[in-house]
Amino acid sequence: MIDSHAHIYSDKFKADIDDVLARTFDQNVHKIFMPNIDHKSIDKMMELELKYPQQCHSMMGLHPCSVDKHFEKELYLVEEWLDKRKFTAVGEMGLDLYWDKQFFEQQKEAFTIQVDLAKKHQLPIVVHTRDSMQETIELLEKLKDDQLTGVVHCFTGTVEDANRITEMGFYLGIGGVATFKNGGMDKVLPEIDLKHLLLETDSPYLSPVPHRGKRNEPSYIPIIAERIATLKNISVEEVSQVTDENCLKLFKL
Repeated sequence: MIDSHAHIYSDKFKADIDDVLARTFDQNVHKIFMPNIDHKSIDKMMELELKYPQQCHSMMGLHPCSVDKHFEKELYLVEEWLDKRKFTAVGEMGLDLYWDKQFFEQQKEAFTIQVDLAKKHQLPIVVHTRDSMQETIELLEKLKDDQLTGVVHCFTGTVEDANRITEMGFYLGIGGVATFKNGGMDKVLPEIDLKHLLLETDSPYLSPVPHRGKRNEPSYIPIIAERIATLKNISVEEVSQVTDENCLKLFKL
């Protein structure tokens, strides 16, 4: 299995990252894709990739919660890194209206610039959306062309939202929310073809039940796979095989 989205370079893993990864590999989770946040996360992410080059794969992007009035400086750095070496995706990027709406216009501008960078480097985008699903879909529909692919990570929208996203050729990242009693994904996942889904943890956040409220880690990917299998009435092996294929296709590995 593959964790398509995990911040395992986070300080929350500082004390025991090698143990976390040993547990992960023991669970047959053999690849982890690491989204960047901003300039502060780059070195930690790269160090982990250097230590585990076959398993840990870096993206390069600017998270919407790091977008402020100085966001252009951050994007110059993103652009420099994308020119310098190969990454698996541009991300994590997107829109977030949960914490603060003050920089929404800047978030949209940063989104558009990063889409252009993805097209230039022929990379997929990894899209964050929180309290901004409609705004994100509308912006994607406006910017979409034959070059652009990607995933809307931590998808928690409706069946209609899912269909609009997948019609653009984008994947849906499914994580711990799928296991929450009131997460709403029990209504959505049975309606969405497996060929549109990726597995993710978003570690250290959004732990699946029964670990909810504690630190999340990539070794919990099988819990999410089992939940999808149950909701879709298929085998865990099928979920694992198809989502792995989707992930490797998207990230061109």
